[in-house]
Amino acid sequence: MHHHSASDSYPAAGSGTDVLDPVSADSKDAILFQRCTWCGTAMFHRLLCPVCQGSELRTERSEGTGTVRHSTVVHRNTPAARNVSLIEMSEGFVVRGRVMGPPIGIHSGDRVRISTAKDPVRGEPVFQLLDEPYRAWT
Repeated sequence: MHHHSASDSYPAAGSGTDVLDPVSADSKDAILFQRCTWCGTAMFHRLLCPVCQGSELRTERSEGTGTVRHSTVVHRNTPAARNVSLIEMSEGFVVRGRVMGPPIGIHSGDRVRISTAKDPVRGEPVFQLLDEPYRAWT
């Protein structure tokens, strides 16, 4: 039996709009995610656990690092080409966001860190490359 205490659990966000909002002054660029209290699965902006369908989700703060799983260059509805990337965070959840840098320079497997929790236009997280790529031209 699991007993909740004030120190180990926060109420799960009912709407997705407050998940990226600042929780305190020192964590304004933090990404908050949910973790299922039953099976431990990490997820982003969900109401139910995708694994066990549990509804008891606690909010946790991501350490902010992850790996690019997929990146696409988008040209529509934007003045310049930009990338849209799926980032697998180190805690195990996946978030959609933008990686700073030339759109064609972002590749699967690149390690990234959160730069700002909200893109001013699209409201998605913005990441920066951790290791500057030293790739030969292919």
